[in-house]
Amino acid sequence: MLVAIGSPSIWRLVDSGKVSPEFSVAADEAILSARLRNLVPNTLHFYIRNCPCISIGYNMPIKESVNMDEVGKRNVRLVRRFSGGSAVYTDSGQLIFALIIDDDFLPSDIVESYQKISSAVIRGLSMLGVNAEFKPVNDITVDGLKLSGSAQLRRGGIVLHHGTIMVDTDLDCLAAVIKPTRRKRSDPLIFRRVTCLREVLGSVPQVQEIKSAITKAISEIFEITLHPHCMTPNEEREIERLIEEKYNAPEWTWRL
Repeated sequence: MLVAIGSPSIWRLVDSGKVSPEFSVAADEAILSARLRNLVPNTLHFYIRNCPCISIGYNMPIKESVNMDEVGKRNVRLVRRFSGGSAVYTDSGQLIFALIIDDDFLPSDIVESYQKISSAVIRGLSMLGVNAEFKPVNDITVDGLKLSGSAQLRRGGIVLHHGTIMVDTDLDCLAAVIKPTRRKRSDPLIFRRVTCLREVLGSVPQVQEIKSAITKAISEIFEITLHPHCMTPNEEREIERLIEEKYNAPEWTWRL
């Protein structure tokens, strides 16, 4: 049975495993839509994209943020998400998580809300032996190198927060395909100031171990209980519709 929606201290844990870029963005939107209608409880969603991909922010022009020559050479996919922010490179070496929760669980201040969720991720990483810290506005770093970034969308009293944890990311590909934003162009080494758990720990941890640590830490920080569950048939139908009508459509991806 589905987790009781009327229990704010009981959240749902959905693990989609490896999925296509289009499925990943459609799933987050479908869960948000269901949560806004109170059809599902607050949700933690884990997934890994099954190929190299650049996730483009809603209002980000592709040519300003993506090196298209390198994208073509390296067979990197493009997907435009429905939330804002800059272009983000992901591959099968990154664990992505999304929290779709009532905004009552977070401070109204944006930076403080990022910090609260990041504190849970940092606590989870500490269980793996990683000494990380929060870097405002939305990064988690280890020894000054970026390990995780995140973005938020707020709608109708619900917050969608999605973030990445670089586990065994192809950092050379990341540096080649992403163009720095105007704010970051003054730093020619900006994409060398990143790291992944493989470099931090000297080995690649099991993804399930990372998921378990993050789940435990979120439960502790938010003082809630997470119960594993699948997406509902309604969410699955919405995902199929969004992929077909939106995220597979060139006019959506190349809107800017």
